[in-house]
Amino acid sequence: MTTDKIGLYLHIPFCIKKCNYCDFSSFANTDSGTRDGYISSLVREIYSYKREEKISVNSVFFGGGTPSLLELSEFEKIHRAIDETFDLSEDCEYTLEANPKTLTADKLKAYRECGVNRISIGMQSIHENELKILGRIHNFRDFVEAYNMVSASGIDNINVDVMYSIPEQTADSFQKTLLALSSLEPKHISAYSLIIEENTPFFRMRKTLPLPTETQEDEMYSFLCEYLSLCGYNHYEISNYAKRGFESRHNLKYWRAEEYIGLGLSAYSYFNSRRYGNTENLKEYLSKEEKNCIYDEYIDEKNAEYEYAMLRLRLSEGFSLLDYEYRFGKSFLVGRRDKIDKYIRMGYMKLQGDRISFTERGFYVSNTILSDLL
Repeated sequence: MTTDKIGLYLHIPFCIKKCNYCDFSSFANTDSGTRDGYISSLVREIYSYKREEKISVNSVFFGGGTPSLLELSEFEKIHRAIDETFDLSEDCEYTLEANPKTLTADKLKAYRECGVNRISIGMQSIHENELKILGRIHNFRDFVEAYNMVSASGIDNINVDVMYSIPEQTADSFQKTLLALSSLEPKHISAYSLIIEENTPFFRMRKTLPLPTETQEDEMYSFLCEYLSLCGYNHYEISNYAKRGFESRHNLKYWRAEEYIGLGLSAYSYFNSRRYGNTENLKEYLSKEEKNCIYDEYIDEKNAEYEYAMLRLRLSEGFSLLDYEYRFGKSFLVGRRDKIDKYIRMGYMKLQGDRISFTERGFYVSNTILSDLL
């Protein structure tokens, strides 16, 4: 095991409406029978991890889909299974993703009673036209009301999702979105550049979408990094910014190649030196009494080396060359030094002491560099 305490991810694939850019395993307007069946299958999967000595957990993350769409009885049933199966630490980071239109004071009260102490709200933009073309069901007023409701509930660890390089967006409109968001002072901000994925409405519309130019996207990214830094946010991962001490513990597990268990449709796990994942087919997931694993791979040393470097370079802290050598018995620089020196000269990477990492500029082109180095 890579850590004494693992993370849990639970996938809730229900939405009121799928967004035009979404390629996640999620479904809109599912009937009550399907939802009941899914929750029963999810609870069954949770209990499959029950041990005489409970597995220790210090982060729980409900993602989706729209987890806040669950009825309180549904959420509490899932939480009860978690609590009976796993040993949640006293300081467990317990996150639930939410759409602004689906939060209520009663839900937030119940979440807190179950231990939820972090809410992630999808805002994306403050502008009506941008939200409409994204296919979001809320407006900025809905978001502000939901944000204030979460704050009033006593949950002050709030993440807000925003997007840039989206249709009809300009550098100016994105700046206004960030200014409005920063005035609320959330503890954490996740900022994602739009990627048009296959099997989405945006992919079918891709030739006619009014997307920003590359120059405009560059301008948005530069402003994002500079402005959030001035506001006291640490750009600790490619797409994530946090006030000191509020970095996402759960997501850091992914990037530090620590262990986690994924539960639910299309959820993946990294546990006991294995990486494995569930089916993306809802009917298949509902039809099985046991975990419906469609992918299972033992992480050998070669894969472990690749994942260690690839995942940790997503973080601003990068990784220690000495730690790499201690883990794998070889130097990361061998066969790569010339390329790394080139990227350092270009201002994309830095080597400080024994620690290698991307610069702010390097984050922006990191996929290309990682493909070259790894």
